[in-house]
Parts: sequence; C-alpha cells; structure tokens
Amino acid sequence: MRKPMAALSLALASALVLSACGGTDETPTDAPAATTAEETDAPAETEEPTEDANDAASGTVAIEDNNGTHELAVPPTTVVATDNRTFETLYDWGVEIAAGAVSLMPSTVGYVNDEAIIDLGTHGDPDLEALVPLDPDLIVNGQRFTQFHDELQTYAPNALVLELDPRDGEDFTAELKRQITVLGDVFAKQDEASSLNAEFDAAIARVAAAYNPEDTVMGVITSGGTIGYIAPTTGRTLGWTFDSLGLTPALAQEGSDDHQGDEISVEAIADSNPTWILVMDRDAAVAADDPEYVPSAELIEDTEGPLKNTTAVSEGNIVYMPADTYTNEGIQTFTEFLNAFADALEAKN
Repeated sequence: MRKPMAALSLALASALVLSACGGTDETPTDAPAATTAEETDAPAETEEPTEDANDAASGTVAIEDNNGTHELAVPPTTVVATDNRTFETLYDWGVEIAAGAVSLMPSTVGYVNDEAIIDLGTHGDPDLEALVPLDPDLIVNGQRFTQFHDELQTYAPNALVLELDPRDGEDFTAELKRQITVLGDVFAKQDEASSLNAEFDAAIARVAAAYNPEDTVMGVITSGGTIGYIAPTTGRTLGWTFDSLGLTPALAQEGSDDHQGDEISVEAIADSNPTWILVMDRDAAVAADDPEYVPSAELIEDTEGPLKNTTAVSEGNIVYMPADTYTNEGIQTFTEFLNAFADALEAKN
C-alpha cells in the first residue's frame, strides 16, 4: 500500500475549482437548535486502510453495470476512480488507485493526501490523456464524469469503464445498494458491502418508524446565499426521500434536477409552512473557506429571515446533510443523514 502524504494545496485547489458553481449564505439566530449530521465518517483523513482490496482471489467475474454485462479479471491491477459516489467506499476498502478525479474529492476521503495518485482534474477540464501510460484495467466511473465514457475508453482501451450511477426510473435506494453490491463483487468485499447496505436499510427503517405522515416536509438546497426548493421525487439529492420514506410534501411542485435548487420562490417555501425542513448546503462542500460563505443554518434559522415563522424553524425541526454531501453523495452520506433525521424524529415522539 502507498502511504498517504500531505497535500493541503491539492485540497484547496479542488475547492477553488468546484466553487465556480456557487456562493454563500447568511447570519445565526436564537431559534431552537436544529439537528445536524456531521461530515461523513471516513476513517479516511488520518488512517491508512487496514485491508488491501487487491488481495481478492484471482480469476474472472461477470459484472453487470448500466451498460450491460462484462467479464472482469480479478483482482484488477490498475484502478482509476472518477465517481464521487464511490470514492469513500473504495478508500475504506483499501483499494489502491493509480489515478482519479482527485480535484473533485472531498477532504474526508484520504486519497486527497496521496501525492502518488495522478489527478485527472475536474469534469470541467479533465486530463484524460494521463490514462495512456497507466493502461488501467478498471475505471470506476460515474456522476460528473459519466459524460466522458467514450473518451475514457479511447484513452484506456483495455479498461472496463464501470458505471453504476442510479438509473432513471429505478428506486434510488435499490440503486445505491446495487452500486455497493457490484463493487463488493469486484473487490472481493462482499461482507463489507452487505454491512453498508444493511446499515442503510436500518437507517431508512428508523425514519419510517418515527415519522408521522401528518407532518409536512420541505427539502431545500442553499447556494450563493439563497434558499432553493428541492422538488419531491425529481429534485437533486433529497427528492428521492419523499417516495422512499413516505414523506408528505409541504409543497408538491415539479422542478429541475439542479445544484442550485428548483425555481420556487422562498416566499412560496415559507407559505407552505413545513413541519420539517431537510437541508443540503452545497457551498459547505466547495466554498467553506470563502470569506463570504455563511452556513445554511444561519440563512435558514435567521430570526429576521423569510422562514422565521414556519413550524420547522420555530420548533427547531431542521436536519442538515453532512457538510461534504455535494461532493460525496455515496451510501455512507445518506446513511448518516437518515440516522440524524431519525434521531430528530424520535426526540419529538
């Protein structure tokens, strides 16, 4: 295993690259304390993975992804990672990567500290030619890099470009677990995959058991000092929770899948008077060091703000996703958030 080495400049650079998509928020209040999910637990920051996933028994496995069924020689010898949803899982499982979209990785994933990993850059300006001398046999691709499938295959003709993004029209929870299950087969981490999926299922069950359908719920995303509406079902990051958890929307209106939130006024959000507000703070992941950044809690809980008279704010019924969510939307992130939501619901019962 390579030992991680400090690369603070790399982490700062990645934050600057991503921050081009958004901005800041506003000021704290004395509203009741809200529940916050801490940053996704990645033993990643300071600990070397204890097991090397490349110790998998040799042979071939049949792998099914979004593009069909493939035969893959295992263990893969040269792995590349470009999918934000799976960075944490790969690192925690001890998977060595030769290259990856390091500039897109959150600081909670230890790969950012390994200077031996070749940084392929961001989806805005990727350096795919860097793959040529590596000749990888596996590229775990997805999310922002999905658009480069064909180019990745061109620069790495011997690689399986494995794509396991949640598919449109499929149940999101099942898709997250499918992703983990397939990766468990690839890296001989079936037990670890089963544990991750079981923890996710348990968190969902806790929310379902504690939630009262008479309570209305609003999902919002904060970015650039504004509060954006997340549409049930289709909205980014939290839209799926309404269907999968049986949440009652405070406002049911179609929207776009967008990192800035959907086009609904903050006044309309306030008028819907949600019992609960679920929050994804986009800028926390990409602009937390910006002097103009103000956390979403200060924007939403502002005693002079537009949401001050809502039930959610007055009763402190606000649950925040982990700070790194925007760059780390894997199963661990959602499990942590769901447990925080369940804690808040149970505390009210």
